[in-house]
Amino acid sequence: MKTYELFINGEFIPNGDREMLDVINPATEEVISQVPKATEADVQAAVDAAYEAQKSWGKLPAIQRANYLMELAGLVRENRELFARTNTEEMGKPLAQSMDEAGWLGDYIQYFAAMARHIKGEIIPSDRPNENILLYKMPIGVVAGIMPWNFPLFLIGRKVAPALIAGDTVVLKPSSDSPNGCYEFAKLVAKSSLPKGVINVVTGSGAVVGEALAKNPKVALVSMTGSTAAGKKIMKTAADNVTKVSLELGGKAPVIIMNDCKLDETVEHVYNSRIINTGQACNCAERIYVQEGIADEFIKKTIERFSKTTFGPGLGGTFDMGPMVNKQQQDHVDELVKSAVEQGAQIRLGGHKATVDGKGFFYEPTVITGCTHDMKIMKEEIFGPVLPITTFKTLDEAIELANDCVFGLTSSIYTTDYDTVMRAMNEIHFGETYVNREHFEAFQGFHQGVRQSGLGGDDGEHGLEEFLETHICYIDYDLKAGN
Repeated sequence: MKTYELFINGEFIPNGDREMLDVINPATEEVISQVPKATEADVQAAVDAAYEAQKSWGKLPAIQRANYLMELAGLVRENRELFARTNTEEMGKPLAQSMDEAGWLGDYIQYFAAMARHIKGEIIPSDRPNENILLYKMPIGVVAGIMPWNFPLFLIGRKVAPALIAGDTVVLKPSSDSPNGCYEFAKLVAKSSLPKGVINVVTGSGAVVGEALAKNPKVALVSMTGSTAAGKKIMKTAADNVTKVSLELGGKAPVIIMNDCKLDETVEHVYNSRIINTGQACNCAERIYVQEGIADEFIKKTIERFSKTTFGPGLGGTFDMGPMVNKQQQDHVDELVKSAVEQGAQIRLGGHKATVDGKGFFYEPTVITGCTHDMKIMKEEIFGPVLPITTFKTLDEAIELANDCVFGLTSSIYTTDYDTVMRAMNEIHFGETYVNREHFEAFQGFHQGVRQSGLGGDDGEHGLEEFLETHICYIDYDLKAGN
């Protein structure tokens, strides 16, 4: 069993008699590692290290910071298989999907390294003669990167890469369910030539570590990915210091399927948008609205497709799905399925907890029909391999139902009619809308939510803006000077 140590100011801190947390493989229920429970003093030490390191890190030309990022990207790629196996062991993701995610981490770091020469200011015309107004984009300072358990490798990239290229330093807090990959990343940071204190890693509960980061006056930005409930707590805590927050929170993605869609392609896209990561993704297809004319055929084909899904331990074979990350998540999914049945819906496939060889927090791929918009399963985030389906008559009705939600992250529509596409893109009130494709964002896009799905966003040039602050300078000069 592996034991990890806090990573602060370029050093791993011996655990001594420190209290430890068990990390469990959700496919086998075995304890695979232990990680330290950081104290408030540990968090302060990590923030202090980042704060001091940022003074010199932020002064480096961005292209020099990019060289460090490229070094990290290379180290990640050299250790891709180690990262993938670590990811699968700690959260159960099928190994092929973990290999993809490990690849994304290296690619994402490289992508932001290439942004070094794209951090731009502005020259603004003045109302006064002999004056220039210059707008600079400057590093924001110390970033607290609070990460979820569902994409523990990729989210390292999202928190670290834009921060470092912007001239910021980082204190990472991985989820207690899946911290191992972040500590393996810290080993590469220690091996690299990156200056001490630029990246730090602390683990522990949100109530202690997360709160200590959010309330620290030396933290300039809290970049957090997680549940809406956790995001609200971070906002309240950060408010005492008026600390900037960037939050990617929960989702309840509506999928609108029109009569004129390409049905077979639509079924496959919906399947991929629900099954990825065992449904444990904020951008997953969470609720289906299918037009009445093709509802029966869509449901039939969807059941057929979902029935072919395989699940098992990620290191035990080639599977479409792994387990839920923990028993709490398995119970949450099961409770929502039972509530749908109690409210009158019908389970057409699956609908039960499962194990493999008597172990693991698995859940059967599940299709539920006869849902109505007011059901709990259509309102609350499922975060599991369960697809609730309801029908509609008109596009107006579908858009109204889609928007009737406290969340606003991703959405999609399937149609071959251009006018319908344009109406949907203009009237669906979500941060992202996918047209005739699966739910999955791009590095160069902008991943953001509205309403209770978050503030700010990630990825691309717009995501980089979250890690920068504006400094404006008014320069008065004398045209006669030097004559």
